[in-house]
Amino acid sequence: MTLEILTHDALRPLRHGFFTRRGGASSGIFAGLNCGAGSSDLREAVSINRDRVAEALGLTAGALVGVHQVHSADVVTVSALPVAPVRADAMVTATPGLALSVLTADCQPVLFADRGAGVIGVAHAGWRGALSGVLEATVDAMEALGARRGEVVAIIGPTISQRAYEVGPEFLDAFLAEDQDYSRFFAGGEGDRMHFDLPGFGLHRLRAAGVGRAEWTRHCTYSDPERFFSYRRSVHRHEADFGRLISAIRL
Repeated sequence: MTLEILTHDALRPLRHGFFTRRGGASSGIFAGLNCGAGSSDLREAVSINRDRVAEALGLTAGALVGVHQVHSADVVTVSALPVAPVRADAMVTATPGLALSVLTADCQPVLFADRGAGVIGVAHAGWRGALSGVLEATVDAMEALGARRGEVVAIIGPTISQRAYEVGPEFLDAFLAEDQDYSRFFAGGEGDRMHFDLPGFGLHRLRAAGVGRAEWTRHCTYSDPERFFSYRRSVHRHEADFGRLISAIRL
């Protein structure tokens, strides 16, 4: 099956993509393009999948750079192929020939670019990372490489939507402790449950950071099992593990 790659006009002509699960070599609960080496999927299948992603970006698999994601606000500046992944949740580079990538399964994958300055970035932004400032930290790191904040485009890819993201009162408390106005990203649910708008919060943080353009592709990972992996859906289905989607951009 051919790979399905979601792209965005605002990032063109840079080669980039939010890859769906279609077109991969994995099977079972990982069926499709599972690119998560940390999953319990067959290592050979994950390797084939990552090779296909790199090929689609016009690179070898070795040029597909990632980090060991830990739900932080840490950003790594990449100027050459790293020997091993470091613990962080975002990367930036001004070096041609490298593809920066993140893995997600409900969290926000965010691709950044200042095409004129030749600077790109990626971020893995779950609620912890977004609340901690990973999106703003990525823009700051891009500026350090010569990007202009007002020229930066930031596109949020497939992520869990508000209608599928049910949370409890302690979750709300964590946000209100930062800013009472964050209550606007929560909608009422049953009992003490609420629904959190993760992409809405991500867009708010990006726009408040002063980027020139910030958008969400409006794809919900939870609601479309044929195209996307979802951690939360796997929990609700009592599955033993879940696949990871990959999103990447290169100069």
